[in-house]
Formats: sequence, C-alpha cells, structure tokens
Amino acid sequence: MSAQGNAQPIIIKRKKVSGGDGHHGGAWKVAYADFVTAMMAFFMLMWLLNATTEKQRKGIADYFSPTIPINRISGGGDGNFGGDSVFSEMTLPQNGTGATSARPTESRQARGEMGRTAEGDKTAAQDQTFTSLEAQLLGQGGESKVMENAFKHIVTRITDEGLVIEVFSLPDAPLFDPDTDRPTNLLRALATLIVDTSQTVTNAVAIGGHVEAQPIVLADSTIWSRSLDHAMAMRKLMEGAGLEEERIERVTGHADREPSVRNPMAIRNNRLEIVLLRE
Repeated sequence: MSAQGNAQPIIIKRKKVSGGDGHHGGAWKVAYADFVTAMMAFFMLMWLLNATTEKQRKGIADYFSPTIPINRISGGGDGNFGGDSVFSEMTLPQNGTGATSARPTESRQARGEMGRTAEGDKTAAQDQTFTSLEAQLLGQGGESKVMENAFKHIVTRITDEGLVIEVFSLPDAPLFDPDTDRPTNLLRALATLIVDTSQTVTNAVAIGGHVEAQPIVLADSTIWSRSLDHAMAMRKLMEGAGLEEERIERVTGHADREPSVRNPMAIRNNRLEIVLLRE
C-alpha cells in the first residue's frame, strides 16, 4: 500500500496538430489567379497594339492618364464633349488594322459584314422591278371575268435567274389541244397578258416547255418533242402579241424531267415557264 502511494502519477499530454502546412494553405490559388489576370491583361494589350491605329492608341493612353479630365465615354479624341470613344461603332470597327479607311471593304469583311456593293444594288433594283411586274400582272388579271379565270393558270416567283412566270394546265382547262401543239384560246389570252406586262422592261426572255409523264413506256417516246413543240408554240404566240424577236434568249423542252407535283402524270405538270432573265 505504501509502495503504491509513493508511485509517480502518469500524465498524458494530447497535442493538436493543424494540417495544411504541407500545401501552404490556399495562398497558391491567389497567386495563380493573379498570374492568369496578368496574362489576360498582357494578351489584351498585345491585341490592342495590333488592332488600333496610332491615333487610337494615343486616345487609350490619354484615357488612363490622370493629368487630363476624363469623360465617361471619352477616348481622348478631339470631338465635341470629350471626343468619340475608341470603342464606338463609328471609330474602332472602321479604322483598325485590317479595317483602315483606305481598305473599307476588308474592314466590313473582318467584322463579318458584307456591306452594299454595286452588284448588290443592281440585284436589289432588279428584284424591285420584278416585284413591280408581279403586281402589274396581278392587277391585269382582275380586269375582267375572262382574265380572272385565266389568271388561275399563272404562278410567279423571283429566282436567281429572273422572274419566272409559270403557265399551267388544269383538268378542265388545258393549254393545248390533247396530244398536239395547237394552243387553246386560253393560252392565247395568257400569252397576250404576259407580253403586255413584259413590254415595260427590256429583259431577255427564256421559254421552257414541260409535259406530264406518259403512263406506259413507248419505244418512241414523244415527251421530248412535245415539250419543245409547246415551247415553240408559245414563242410564236408571244412574238405575234408584240414581243421583239431579239429578246428571245432560248427556247427549250424539258419533257417530264421536272414535275411540279408529286404525281408525274398529273395534268398540272403540263406547263410553260416564261423567264424574264436578269440583265
């Protein structure tokens, strides 16, 4: 009992160890963020040096200079109320490298804009003329009951080739007598209507004939010759109605190769296409 009473007490010390010293905590993240920011600023500086003119670079430098009054939208220019900003639409996109005043076309292309050209203006003028012709054709179609019925056989559209005037047969009103190239009175009226409309312009004219497919395969198919005969008959009708012969650019037969409806044997495929060609 005395030996146990004189024994030295055992003291246990618990030491707390804090982690993170091996990786220096999160300080490296801050340093990396600063590095990325500095690199971004560096590349932006390189881009500005390459994409701006000397005058614009001076404006940028003056913008960040504390020795001059700074306007909220100023770029250091000499315009009214502090000048134009170098980031405005009228300054930077028009005059940067590859977009100089001496090379405005390349400037627009660098921004993904094609701009208006002489060829584009000419195309727009042609489209406007064709639209006016369409409206004129529609107006003439309602002048009388006969012309109103005839107008049901006309479809127009503007394409890259020109103004296409499509004249087609209907089950109860064909353009030609069956299996011949003799035009009906309906087609004669339509030819006169088209010529009267086309006399307001000087565009060349192309005429194409289309026919419906035949139900059986014949040893000597007539669809090619019949489509060409229809086109030639339309040419003669238009010339007889007053169209100058010199304006006829071409007359072609397409047989049944370009049907306008799903059924190749439908009467709707029996049609003529008169194209006022672009100049």
